[in-house]
Amino acid sequence: MSDDSTGRIVAGLRAWIATARPGTRLPSNRALVAEYGASPVTVQKAMRQLIGFGLAESRPGVGTFVRAARTPSPVDYGWQTTALGAPPSLGATLSSTQRTAAPDAIGLHMGYPSRELLPERLVRQALARAARSDGALRRSPAAGLPDLRAWFAAELASGAPAGVTPAGPRDTLVLSGSQSGLSSIFRALVGPGQPMLIESPSYWGAILAAHQAGVTLVPLPSGANGPDPLDVERAFARTGARAFYAQPTFANPTGGQWPAETGLAVLETVRRHGAFLIEDDWAHDLAIDADPRPLAALDDDGHVIYLRSLTKSVSPALRVAAVVARGPARDRILADRAAESMYVSAVLQSAALDVVAQPGWRTHLRGLRDQLRGRRDLLLASLREHAPAAHVESVPSGGLNLWLRLPEGTEVGQVVRDCESRGLIIAPGSEWFPAEPSGPYVRVNYGGDDPDRFPEAAAILGGVLAAR
Repeated sequence: MSDDSTGRIVAGLRAWIATARPGTRLPSNRALVAEYGASPVTVQKAMRQLIGFGLAESRPGVGTFVRAARTPSPVDYGWQTTALGAPPSLGATLSSTQRTAAPDAIGLHMGYPSRELLPERLVRQALARAARSDGALRRSPAAGLPDLRAWFAAELASGAPAGVTPAGPRDTLVLSGSQSGLSSIFRALVGPGQPMLIESPSYWGAILAAHQAGVTLVPLPSGANGPDPLDVERAFARTGARAFYAQPTFANPTGGQWPAETGLAVLETVRRHGAFLIEDDWAHDLAIDADPRPLAALDDDGHVIYLRSLTKSVSPALRVAAVVARGPARDRILADRAAESMYVSAVLQSAALDVVAQPGWRTHLRGLRDQLRGRRDLLLASLREHAPAAHVESVPSGGLNLWLRLPEGTEVGQVVRDCESRGLIIAPGSEWFPAEPSGPYVRVNYGGDDPDRFPEAAAILGGVLAAR
């Protein structure tokens, strides 16, 4: 029988159920076969649809009955108050960057690039090939697929100068996104109650991971040119810290890049204090006006723990990243990752490697640079015209974000709420400070959807600021 026959039976029984009392038994399948001239299979299909709609319920061995309406009753979760205890100081709610915006809103709060900035054709083809590979039916090594580890290692080694022994595939561990890598690094190399230096402002996810690991954060002021190397030296000496988390290349949220001399000075300080520099190279593939210069390429004695992710440049659906670490530090991080997640899906690893190994990958990156420049410049021009009170302290040379300082005395939370009421979603800057914010900031993303609405977005922000 066709779906039309099934639909005819369902429509007839729905009308019958509408006048029947709850608990009334529906006509038997035999009776329905006779009434509608349908096959038993068609009648059974119609019954399954009615059950799926919540209109009927099956009682095995008895029959099918009109379902009684279930009156919702209040549920008391009060017992959980004692079981859970006091909430943590951080991490109780999602970051503003993880919110889902209304369909008609302008979302400048997200931290990911739009679909049109991704190598969609390469990703789809790679996933199809990976699904047909052995990786679809087997687990991968805890450290990751050898070929993908070799690719990450070769990428880093390409920036190593003569005389520096680059890290190799064995020093490279594949992660399910760099966020999980940060958690493992902080737990394995720093530990609860121990101090760790961090730029301020800095990536909110690193701040969250550090708090969840029980690490004590020591903020260092940082801007477009990174931290003052003298501040780094003094902080190591004062606190006895053995690690410094930083984003020397296209920092989130400022987009700044450390000058070469700053990187060398910080690296020398780290060596002198027998410490680790945890270098988060999250935006390696998102360059615009400058090229990435990983400090890890200058290190061959294990002081730099290097993180690089493909999530932002390949696809958010392929959460694949790597950490490069040497010596016992590498082994401790691997042990932590294996205890938490065992291994990373071989399908995702195979697909990610397939994408970056294609000739079209380099072509995509060249085009991405131009697209990001165009979007950044359009948003900058829109802000200058419509929201001049929102000051861009430095034009980012890479990444996805603009870091805006609002007029002194501005209540950032209220600005964010007023913008949202007018259809614009932006992120309050307080999330990027490991301590109290140094001023009223917001972060906006120029890599998201609808760049043609940037002027409209800037006009909304300008209108909100002018009304205060």
